[in-house]
Amino acid sequence: MGGRVDLLVIAAEHSGDDHAARMVRELRVQQPGVHVVALGGPKLAAAGAQLLVDLTVSSAIGPGEVLRKLAFFWRLRAEIVSWIAEHRPRAVCFVDSSTLNLSIAKVLFGRGLSAKAGGPTRALYYISPQLWASRAGRRFSMAQRLDGLAVIFPFEPAVYADTGLAVEFVGHPFVAPDYRAPVAYDPNGPVLLLPGSRKSSVARIFPVLLKAFATAGVKRGAVVLYPSEGILTVLRAANPPPEVVLRRLGEGADPVKAAAVLTSSGTMSMQCALAGIPGAVTYRTDALTYWLGKLLVKVDYLGIANLLLNEPMYPEFIQGAAKPAALAVQLCECLENPARRERTAAQARRLRGLLSVPATGTAAEWLARMIR
Repeated sequence: MGGRVDLLVIAAEHSGDDHAARMVRELRVQQPGVHVVALGGPKLAAAGAQLLVDLTVSSAIGPGEVLRKLAFFWRLRAEIVSWIAEHRPRAVCFVDSSTLNLSIAKVLFGRGLSAKAGGPTRALYYISPQLWASRAGRRFSMAQRLDGLAVIFPFEPAVYADTGLAVEFVGHPFVAPDYRAPVAYDPNGPVLLLPGSRKSSVARIFPVLLKAFATAGVKRGAVVLYPSEGILTVLRAANPPPEVVLRRLGEGADPVKAAAVLTSSGTMSMQCALAGIPGAVTYRTDALTYWLGKLLVKVDYLGIANLLLNEPMYPEFIQGAAKPAALAVQLCECLENPARRERTAAQARRLRGLLSVPATGTAAEWLARMIR
């Protein structure tokens, strides 16, 4: 590949690909000549980045799953570092996915390639690891190796206040003025069942959601949103009934309207919370990941909307508590209790206010300043 590379973006998850794509698209409007290369997914490619490898097809979560893919990640890390050493981009922007990205940042620093080590490439990070939940000590090594960090939750700059790292809150991408949400609230709409975006988690969660929907006995259909063909295969293996429609996330121009939601604790739970769709959060993972999570995670809530509001907007049913009968009760209340719907709408308004883009600017404006 010839020519100077201005920016390498690394986004290994579906959600990171989405967030990074919006940032890159806006950056290219501000700086039309910027040369962006990406290790990400199809949305980054559509935003105008030169996609080298689609990392979203091999995403993993949690220590249990990552341990099983260590050889793959070690090889991937070595290849990425070699590419950076050869092409020497002006900056690399890591997006979320801390297991992979912080490991790459460490090697770049150790080999003298990053700016903090006297090298040619600035190391930037967009969407902080959840240090406020676990392993807060990582902030010091991040400060040693990174040149800048853009965060999407307003309380996060304070987490790094004792490190000297330049940290800027840039607002949450889901509340940007031009953001098109994939879901919306409609009291007459179907139920949303959202088991997640990773195969192993979906295989555990989706059968529970199907049983909860059947147990609730609601007289309306359900829609399941899925991000990829790989997830569709897992969903079909659970033999959903005809009234449960499987729909590709992002299919069609209009958002999917829903009256209530049972959702995993990932990105889509925030989408639903911001849309004011009443519901509940559930999550199941492998035993090792859950055990390690109990040791490491020190927060009151797993759902980020609950954490931001410091109250259970979406009641949480985790691991053994994720039972169809309990979720069915929540589903019926969301559909039948006006007070529950009104409370959810008020909480959604509070969330939007908390996450709005600050006067200092968007993620793209932060990135433009950092790569000049």
